[in-house]
Amino acid sequence: MKPLEIEVFSCRSDNYGVLVHEPESGLTVSIDAPEEKPIVEAANRRGWKLTHIFTTHHHTDHVEANLALKERYGLEIIGPVNEAVAIPGLDRSVEDGEEFQFGEHLVRVIETPGHTAGHICFHFPDDKILFAADTLFALGCGRLFERPAADMWHSLQKLAGLPDETAIYFGHEYTLSNARFALTIDPDNEPLQRRAAQIEELRREGKFTIPTMMGLEKETNPFLRAKDPKIRRNLIMEGKTNEEVFAEIRKRKDNF
Repeated sequence: MKPLEIEVFSCRSDNYGVLVHEPESGLTVSIDAPEEKPIVEAANRRGWKLTHIFTTHHHTDHVEANLALKERYGLEIIGPVNEAVAIPGLDRSVEDGEEFQFGEHLVRVIETPGHTAGHICFHFPDDKILFAADTLFALGCGRLFERPAADMWHSLQKLAGLPDETAIYFGHEYTLSNARFALTIDPDNEPLQRRAAQIEELRREGKFTIPTMMGLEKETNPFLRAKDPKIRRNLIMEGKTNEEVFAEIRKRKDNF
């Protein structure tokens, strides 16, 4: 089985576009569809024809180009069953735990409510790749629009259970802001300090911070670490539940 080929590029003001090509079959999927022009340009640059869109959630900056791309390529759109009525051009709805084949590669659906009520992530378990969209970012997580903090905490714990070697592709370039915020929550975390310095350099050079790795996130991302005693002491929240600590971290980031 040949490895997947992945193309990452910028869309809109801060979205990431991601194309995934399966070389055995020639299938190519756009992970969400933030903007038609850069997606088409990326596909042309690689000589790929889009056959699918995997939609993670209904927000406009993730589905805006669905119908235009469907008209251009005649592709299939797969998205979350619990947001099916809000996904333009949806052909197939999928639910938590469902599996399907993308050429020779297995795809597993992980439902992660929090940012939206029906948000899903697409996991390629054999390839150790996760397309997390707006649930999990490098050093961050999505804002809570449709579900409470406890739901997002439990969604993040589902993702954190994946192997440390899992590469995570996320929906937005928020990493520098996330790193600066993380240091306010976990200032004595030496791996976080080193990582924040690396991110400052990458962004000065105009380089992407995608993908990240699950093991690195578990070590440095405060949104995955509400159980950590040092973070709890810093927040003066010893004795609180994990959900309460996570909610406080999310509230502080919203006001950062």
